[in-house]
This record gives sequence, structure tokens and C-alpha cells, in this order.
Amino acid sequence: MSPFIGFIQRHAIAILTGLGMTLTPAFAASKACDGVKIEMTTARKLAYAPLVASAMNTKIKPAQVEFSAIMESGNWSAAYVSTPVSDDGVMFFQTVNGKKRFRDVWGGYAEPSEKPELVSWAKKLGAPENLARCFAETVTSDE
Repeated sequence: MSPFIGFIQRHAIAILTGLGMTLTPAFAASKACDGVKIEMTTARKLAYAPLVASAMNTKIKPAQVEFSAIMESGNWSAAYVSTPVSDDGVMFFQTVNGKKRFRDVWGGYAEPSEKPELVSWAKKLGAPENLARCFAETVTSDE
């Protein structure tokens, strides 16, 4: 993060706090997700929906996949998804020889106190540190 952006964020937090406003989880997660591409565009949803559908044990259509988050860092990515045939989960992908390959899925519920274990799990999978931190922040936020 550039010093200028850090300066702006610190002052925005001070102003909002002074006005009695609270930060949204997405704004709070921005620091945990530094260096991770988190924009959820239509193009990204269209690219990941078939990947998610093909990784499922039960056949579903890509149009049935709903996204809460898509996170990318280097050759790793994670998609927080909902489908009609499974609980919500975060599916991890690794790009190998130019193709995204499903690696594992995390599902369940996690408390903020479990962030270190979530980061450790994702790193053992092979995910980079910044993606592991962003994943942990995303699945433990209130939003």
C-alpha cells in the first residue's frame, strides 16, 4: 500500500470515528486484503462459475453459482460461493500451465479468534500469505 493511501485511510477512519460512524467489514477487510485482487466483476463471475460447477460432486449449472467474494493473488485464487446443493464454502484454485485447477474447499463457520488457524490452513494448501489473510478476514467478517 502506498504511503498516500495509508494516510488517506487513517484520516478517513479518524473522521468517521469522530462522526460516530462505524466501518463496514469490506472497508475493514481492505487492509487484510492488501495485494489481493478482490473486485467482483461480471467477467470474473462468468470465468469462475464453470470452475466451481465442474469441481462439485453433484452436477449443477454455472448459472446456479452465487458469489460472495472472489480473491486472487499470483497464481492462486479463492471464491466464496453458494450453490443449491452445498453449504457455502470457499473454493481454492491454483493456476498451473495457464489453467485454474481446483485444490480444496473450506466450509463452515469461523469466529474471528480462529483467523490464525484459517491462515495456517490456507498456507499449508499452498496459498500465498496475503490470500490466506484475506480469506480468513472474509469468512470471519459479519457481512
